[in-house]
Amino acid sequence: MPRRALEVADIFQAHGPAYRRANAGHLNLSQLKVMSAIEACRTEALGGHVAACTKCNYQHIAYNSCKNRHCPKCQGPAARDWMAARAEDLLPVEYFHLVFTLPAEIAHIAYWNKRAVYGLLFKASAETVATIAADPKRLGARVGTTSVLHTWGSAMTHHPHVHMIVPGGGLSPDGTKWIACKPGFFLPVRVLSRLFRRLFINGLMVLHRTGQLAFFDDLDTLADAEAFASYLAPLRKTEWVVYAKPPFGGPEAVLAYLSRYTHRVAISNQRLASADADTVAFRWKDYRIKRGDRMKVMRLRTGEFIRRFLLHVLPDGFHRIRHYGLLASAARKANIAKVRTLLRAEEPGPEDASTAEVIPLTLREPCPECGGTMRILETFRRGEVPRSRAPPRKQAA
Repeated sequence: MPRRALEVADIFQAHGPAYRRANAGHLNLSQLKVMSAIEACRTEALGGHVAACTKCNYQHIAYNSCKNRHCPKCQGPAARDWMAARAEDLLPVEYFHLVFTLPAEIAHIAYWNKRAVYGLLFKASAETVATIAADPKRLGARVGTTSVLHTWGSAMTHHPHVHMIVPGGGLSPDGTKWIACKPGFFLPVRVLSRLFRRLFINGLMVLHRTGQLAFFDDLDTLADAEAFASYLAPLRKTEWVVYAKPPFGGPEAVLAYLSRYTHRVAISNQRLASADADTVAFRWKDYRIKRGDRMKVMRLRTGEFIRRFLLHVLPDGFHRIRHYGLLASAARKANIAKVRTLLRAEEPGPEDASTAEVIPLTLREPCPECGGTMRILETFRRGEVPRSRAPPRKQAA
């Protein structure tokens, strides 16, 4: 049989207990929960089921997933389900991809204030797009956005930024017509960058004034209002990174893109190259290289790899996917229906009942041996041993 691919779970299972002991008192509850969830995911610790093929009688034991949003193994099914729900929201218009990035000096503050600063990143970037789009000199329309927070770079360093997907147009102020943007162009990036910088710094000053920021280590002097203002002063004059990627090829391309971005975690299992008692090696993309092969292999001490992974654990209850404007959850369906009417676009067809209906106790994935339907024979809870024992899988001769 081919050797099973290396997973983040393998590293956490082998080295997580030692890392927790070495860093006792320095890990928050959210990080500890994530470590435990990844270590237990799809193991007997969470229970599972025994399934058999209805055609060839092939059987296997499948253990339950942890469903933690930071677990690399659980994000594929979660993204698939989320995208199926979003498919009906797509409009027959051009879509654009914007990225709003925080300077390193602000990211340093965000490290200790994730909920407050990440929340401000969402708010300021959404307000920037809505304000510029509503300007009659620009688009003069009310737009909708879907924002996805990423906090990492390719090497798992702390790099907070928001990916924003925006339909190329919006409703007129009176809501009676659809105003499309120019083909291939949404809004001027330089204008977006300047407003985003101002809104974010002003918002950060409010957070500081209202006591919502904490400072530690080399930033502890920033608790003083004057020191904080001096720290931010140079950032008011630098260019903040906001850029727009080329528009998508169509609504279907938007779905394909979102399926890769919405439920991504700091590192996927596919990027892992090797791991031993001392180091972890993984593939990463060096964006400093303008031409040629950007892919490299980075080797980190095992403890440093775990530390970098845990940098990106979000606070409990913090939403990393948010919708604004026309796509805000409260009025999304009504707004999309109105836009479709104005564009004279057809509503998405009803899903075929033969494919939509899920037979009870039947798995979505087919039999790996013959492609037949897999039926659940037995379920068992955590700590229980299944009564049915699945036979070992046949090995190739």
